[in-house]
Amino acid sequence: MEENPAWYSEAWVPPAGWTAPLGARGGRALSSVLNELPSAATLRYRGPGVLPWGALEEENDGGRNPQPFPEVTPLQPQDPHPSRELPWPMQARRTHRKGQAKDQAAYTSGSRAAHWARLLSRSKEKMKEGMQNLQPWAWTLKKIGGQFGGGTASYFSLLRFLVLLNVVASVFEVCMKLLPTWLEGAPPGPPGHTASSCGSYSPHTQGLVTFPTQIFNLLSGEGYLEWSPLFYGFYPPRPTLALTYLCSVFASGLICLLLILRRSVSGLRQTLLAESEALTSYSHRVFSAWDFGLCGDENVRLRQRNIRYELQVELEEAAVRCQAAGRTLGQWVKVWSVRLLLNLLVLALLGAAFYGVYWATGAAAELKETSLVQQTPLLKLVVDYLPSIFISGVNFILPPVFKLMAPLEGYTQSHQIILILLRTVTLRFASLLFLLISLWNQITCGGNSEAEACQTCGYNYKELPCWETKLGQEMYKLLLFDLLTGLAVMLLIQFPRKILCGLCPGALGRLAGTQEFQVPDEVLGLLYAQTVVWVGSFFCPLLPLLNTAKFLLLFCLKKLTLFSTCSPASRTFRASTANLFFPLVLLLGLAISAVTVLYSIFLIPPSKLCGPFRGKSSIWVHIPESIENLPQTAQNFLFFLGSQAFAVPFLLLSSILMTCTVALANSYGRLISEFKRQIEREAQNKVFLAQRAVALSSANGAL
Repeated sequence: MEENPAWYSEAWVPPAGWTAPLGARGGRALSSVLNELPSAATLRYRGPGVLPWGALEEENDGGRNPQPFPEVTPLQPQDPHPSRELPWPMQARRTHRKGQAKDQAAYTSGSRAAHWARLLSRSKEKMKEGMQNLQPWAWTLKKIGGQFGGGTASYFSLLRFLVLLNVVASVFEVCMKLLPTWLEGAPPGPPGHTASSCGSYSPHTQGLVTFPTQIFNLLSGEGYLEWSPLFYGFYPPRPTLALTYLCSVFASGLICLLLILRRSVSGLRQTLLAESEALTSYSHRVFSAWDFGLCGDENVRLRQRNIRYELQVELEEAAVRCQAAGRTLGQWVKVWSVRLLLNLLVLALLGAAFYGVYWATGAAAELKETSLVQQTPLLKLVVDYLPSIFISGVNFILPPVFKLMAPLEGYTQSHQIILILLRTVTLRFASLLFLLISLWNQITCGGNSEAEACQTCGYNYKELPCWETKLGQEMYKLLLFDLLTGLAVMLLIQFPRKILCGLCPGALGRLAGTQEFQVPDEVLGLLYAQTVVWVGSFFCPLLPLLNTAKFLLLFCLKKLTLFSTCSPASRTFRASTANLFFPLVLLLGLAISAVTVLYSIFLIPPSKLCGPFRGKSSIWVHIPESIENLPQTAQNFLFFLGSQAFAVPFLLLSSILMTCTVALANSYGRLISEFKRQIEREAQNKVFLAQRAVALSSANGAL
């Protein structure tokens, strides 16, 4: 019995996968309705080869093959059921079985590779989870983020990262400076009073030393500490030690740079995601920010608090933007006038602070020569710490002034915090730069090598017979004074204020007020301290080790202060700002320290009476001398690396790779933008179709 192919095609094809002929349809064609969609108006912008809505359907309708099952492609859905269970004709079932057999064969051939790929992916995930579990203070950071917000947690995350940097630098210092010093024999003692063409240098105090003097020497880095492994002058002039001493500086600096760049790239990615319009909407926070893998009531509460802080930041930003959008021209003129006046005031305050640092350094050098200061140990200690005291005082007074000025400028909360950060960064780093400039002025006689004090040895040997140790002592005092001031503020201001606020609930308690953890000030204090360590690590090799102990102590004390005396900040801080801005400031501090150390290595002659490079015309001269002692093949290779024959192709290859990377990034950016526009068009299509459905239902109801 002959079967009717057309009957079969109408009987078994599912309704969702079949379109009726145009002649069998009633009313308007579907393509005419689809062409009214908002996305249909963008066809000419989507490039060639994009068909309008319904074009494929009409083409299939117009040229439909009367054969019953031409390719049976619409009859091959990814259905897991066996062919015998499908309500299809026999021929369709056979085609479905053949397709399943082909898919199974392809899967079997690639199953082994897919299996190893899955194992590799799972092992990577397990290793990543294991590394995250090994990170110290992970639970503490989660608890801080839930109770005080992501901005406060970013401070402790940065502190943990700085501890890692200092541990890495300490390992390099110990392995490449301390160990070579003792492995080649005990280092010689301090030089005596023997005079030379560059004067004499006697770091040890003669005679009986009292206990108060020992304490003052510990705080100033003089006396018994001056000739110790803590400072540059202790290390003897040995060729191997000089080479490892210099290489440790470059190795630790390079490792720190790579770690900071890695953190900066990760922070940039998080910031771009957080600041994009697609992810900062309230719907994302409400519907997509929850982690359904959380276990335990405390974890749930911490996550709820995190989401609440994120929504609070978004609402504050939206309120300020709405207020700015409604300003008139006169209001804008008033706002910009206030901003101009406040910026001029900020520049005046910064200029006064920088001049004060320069004056304090010069005044300290002059006061040390007076007999009264030399005969009074306490007064001598105060004079030694005069630059550190002035810098810490300026850094303690001016940031609150900047904080009071920021709300008057009419910016959003995030912009206010960025302004405060930029001004405080300028204050802290520029004050350190002016201190270094004043010290450079003393060492090099103001850059005048023909001056009487610098003509003989290339540096001011009369006032600074071992200028590297002097520079290391200044960085040591800055580090120590920063720790002491932090402890003093914590013990003498924060804890008594909390006790006063708890014991006096009346007017006196309100006058004391509640304390908030100021993230910008605290973070910039960390970055300033780390910059000081990077500057002084060449002249004070054990400074990273001291800074590691300081940061560990600081973490415990700040955590105790946060949970016992502080309340959540009223000025919320966006964690995405911290993820990008803080590593960039850290890179700036590393650049400042690199310029300082490299200038000292290449341009300032080393001291003739102390250090591993004594007797050399410059510190860098030891590298070419060491290369000359290598075999000829190694010399040729190193000289080739420094020649134009290597530099020019390397620069060309780097330029090509950079160009390809930029082009690839631009293409990805355009693709992402197109996807975003497509999502917007799909949303508009849904709204349009919903409106048409409502109109049709209303029309049917009227009929």
